Amino acid sequence: MSNELIINSTQEGERIALLQDKRLIEYHFDRNDTNYAVGDIFLGTVKKVMPGLNAAFIDIGYQKDAFLHYGDLGEQFQTLAKWTRLVHTGKAPVAHLKGFPRDAALEKVGKMADVLKKGQQLLVQIVKEPISTKGPRLSSDLSMAGRYLVLMPFSDTISVSKKIVSRTERDRLKRLIASIKPDGFGVIIRTVAEGRDVAELDRDMQNMVSMWERLYQNLRTAKPNDKVLGELGRTSSMIRDMLNESFDAIHVDSQAMHDELKTYLQQIAPDKPDLLKFYTGKTKMFEQFDIEKQLKTLFGKTVTVPGGGYLVIEHTEALHVIDVNSGNKSNQQSDQEATALMVNLAAAKEVARQLRLRDMGGIVVVDFIDMRSGDSRKKVEDTVYNIMAQDRAKFTILPITKFGLLQITRQRVRPEQNIITTELCPTCGGTGKITASILVTDEIDTSIADLLVNQNHSGLTLHVHPFLHAYYTKGLVSKQMKWYLKYYKWVKVVKDTSLGLTDYRIQDERGEDIELHSRAAELNSLQDRDDESDD
Repeated sequence: MSNELIINSTQEGERIALLQDKRLIEYHFDRNDTNYAVGDIFLGTVKKVMPGLNAAFIDIGYQKDAFLHYGDLGEQFQTLAKWTRLVHTGKAPVAHLKGFPRDAALEKVGKMADVLKKGQQLLVQIVKEPISTKGPRLSSDLSMAGRYLVLMPFSDTISVSKKIVSRTERDRLKRLIASIKPDGFGVIIRTVAEGRDVAELDRDMQNMVSMWERLYQNLRTAKPNDKVLGELGRTSSMIRDMLNESFDAIHVDSQAMHDELKTYLQQIAPDKPDLLKFYTGKTKMFEQFDIEKQLKTLFGKTVTVPGGGYLVIEHTEALHVIDVNSGNKSNQQSDQEATALMVNLAAAKEVARQLRLRDMGGIVVVDFIDMRSGDSRKKVEDTVYNIMAQDRAKFTILPITKFGLLQITRQRVRPEQNIITTELCPTCGGTGKITASILVTDEIDTSIADLLVNQNHSGLTLHVHPFLHAYYTKGLVSKQMKWYLKYYKWVKVVKDTSLGLTDYRIQDERGEDIELHSRAAELNSLQDRDDESDD
């Protein structure tokens, strides 16, 4: 199974697509203006203590105060608070925690009002990004994640992922980490550390210790609500968490992102120098890898299931509902039970894929086609579980009820991905008034003639819908060739599925868009004036 990461840089941020055997299974949009990502650590200020919730609201500079529950303070909160105060006042001269005196562990059942006071400053880490009307969710149980390890200050424990089942391997990893772990820190050994040698683990450990030292330096001069340590960007964190032997390539189309990832890969995976590839193709990268088309087909309200059937996906504030329909598969089996099982098994795979692709969290209810057999229901449950086992988010699946409902809870740490797949009518702009679509070719011909003859342009590039691309480029003597024979200048024609059927763009030799006067817009404007005069 091949895995490819495609990273398309735009002015707003990076579009990140994970392909598995050329099929899109994850999509993220890492905005440049996002300042409150999971893993970021802030010097927050207590704004309000809520005894009834046993929680507090913390100001970290976001428009809404962030939420911190007593259970998320961590056992060593008092020690962390003391260390924070000493560093911030310049009384802690070094970053390491060797010999730092520990306070008594925080009671598991206690009151927030006894621990925090209004105006108090404390280190907090974002564990859930702002979602809908809610501010970020915080924790004071700090951790720094690496590729193989997670470093936890003010702890001495060494834990191993439960997914590493070999007792011999668990003991080996514990011995290795105990020999390289700095004093005053605890470590969680991640699943991907299985089979790694001490040099790789030590390199990862040193990277995280460097992060802690950077936090220390920033905290010394930090002001209230400052970010003292930023988590890796979405791109780097995905590479850190998912990079394994099955990863084939990472494609990027930005030189700056290429240089950034090259430096990062040299730190975490120096044995994979050829993994990163800089895309220089003339076709848009998401077009080249067939991602644009997959986005359009996978993010709508109705999603087709491979092999037949379809899903209807509805979103509410409280939960997500997915309805499974048989479509044209209803007559392909000899009996109703066999048909229901066949459709449900195919739908189960797509449901698990959609949860990961859209990053849907919270409560999800899937209405499968009714099945009488307990064995059939178990097969569907197992299919969903096996596909979701590859998901990095935590999840719980309950057995299918007698009504055919499968209930899933999935960890939600950031807003759900949503792509609008419906398009505004490109001809009328939503007004309901259009000119004949056949005029678009006349418009294009007129624009090309004006630019080549009257404005003496050369090296033009015409971006059009794939249908128009075929119209201009196909045939023994294509329209594109006729332009060349007429003007003795070559016009490059590029297909762009993001454009409507009657939309087009023309770029000059520098790749900059040329502002065009649309005849269709003029006709629409005249039509509007005629209607107004009639009124």
